[in-house]
Amino acid sequence: MQRSSSNIGGASGSGSNPGQHPVREEITADLCIIGAGSGGLSLAAATSQLGLKVVLIERHKMGGDCLNYGCVPSKAMIAAGKRAHLMRSSGAFGVQPVEPHIDYGRVHDHVHEVIAAIAPNDSVERFTGLGVKVIQAQGAFVDKSTVRAGDTLVRSRRYCIATGSSPFVPPIPGLDSAPHFTNETIFENTQKLGHLIVIGGGPIGIELAQAHLRLGNQVTVLEGLKALGKDDPELAEVVLKKLAEEGLSIREGTKVERVEHRMGVVRVHVAGSEGPEVIEGNHILVATGRKPNIDGLNLEAAGIAYDRRGIKVGANLLTTNSKVYAIGDVAGGLQFTHVANYHAGVVLKRICFRLPVKASTDHIPWVTFTDPELANVGLNEDEARKRHGTVNIYRWPYHENDRAQAERATEGFVKVITDKRDRIVGAAIVGEHAGELIQIWSLAVTKRMKIADMTQWVSPYPTLGEINKRAALRYYASKAGSPMVRSLISFLARLG
Repeated sequence: MQRSSSNIGGASGSGSNPGQHPVREEITADLCIIGAGSGGLSLAAATSQLGLKVVLIERHKMGGDCLNYGCVPSKAMIAAGKRAHLMRSSGAFGVQPVEPHIDYGRVHDHVHEVIAAIAPNDSVERFTGLGVKVIQAQGAFVDKSTVRAGDTLVRSRRYCIATGSSPFVPPIPGLDSAPHFTNETIFENTQKLGHLIVIGGGPIGIELAQAHLRLGNQVTVLEGLKALGKDDPELAEVVLKKLAEEGLSIREGTKVERVEHRMGVVRVHVAGSEGPEVIEGNHILVATGRKPNIDGLNLEAAGIAYDRRGIKVGANLLTTNSKVYAIGDVAGGLQFTHVANYHAGVVLKRICFRLPVKASTDHIPWVTFTDPELANVGLNEDEARKRHGTVNIYRWPYHENDRAQAERATEGFVKVITDKRDRIVGAAIVGEHAGELIQIWSLAVTKRMKIADMTQWVSPYPTLGEINKRAALRYYASKAGSPMVRSLISFLARLG
């Protein structure tokens, strides 16, 4: 979604494991962070610059899932697919459409060049330069106040677990013996995939399905329930319609029962509304969600409670061990890189400034980077009605925007939700650059602004940003029909 912090920094066993090397170093610290993904790195950088003695433990790649397997490589691949799509679809602009030649090895190189360009910001060298003690080893709790990483024991005043999540591969019969991709392996591919079967119709599956379709592959998505089912169905339908027009096959309400692999062909046996069926392809991508990276941390030794959804934390992000925080994907809840960074800020304020801040999700935005994009912040319409009862909905379509017409990007609309006092409680956008346009609504939700406040800024012409203001101006249009307002205007007009 699209979106998580770090690969696991944990290890098997405790400090007394006879298979481990003898302890060669003991370190005391103010803060020990396990996991060098987005959240862990943000917290390490900030706290070290504020003067804390910080230890950062990571067993795998610095930057975690987001840099190496998630947000960064997926958006790089989506960008490549978009360039190919533009070559096929520019006829309306007077540019002769052509079928592009896709160099799959070069697409692979592009993805990894983008990762390499960002990697120095997350490197061991950079964080060592910031004064952070980086240990590249597995880490596990020995007791409630001690962690072992390789041959080093760390005793710290506070700990933060930021180990992120990994792809969840369901126990589908035959899948373990058939070659398949996850988001951790798909970006290593250098060849045309032929017919790619994507299991899972959530944000990750749909994003990568469209990217591979645009790169010249046949793609079928198998979803047990509803594709993009966690999004507002009114907006999701715009995306799904566009994907179908491009040739993406999405099979909703389809249960995968077993998988076969013979001579380079995968046969996926499914059951749907029309009965059993076999879908043949060349490759499988499993995109059925994420699981928290808790294995090997030896959480029991530290008295830290957890379940299959992740480590249990309170609104203050503290675990059942008062010395230990957990942030990002491993703490359950929304699985986005920016949530891990937000959590890092909460922990920073609590540790360094002793502020009683708590984490919330009501103001967290998220984006599905399909084309058109689908962006959200705050409550959706159903959630708002359940919480507030009476709500007001304000919409404005892309096709009424001059810049959208010039760009021929007229599919989509803005949808804003307010409570009965017209305080903005949620917004969603489907369309071109929705991920950029949602940010002003994110500010509005965070600052508890009213819809009238969103009419007070001047938007440069012609920009897509005008769509947001026009949606807000619907507030006054709705008031204009009020008999009281019309009487007031009539009275004022008579005053000359």
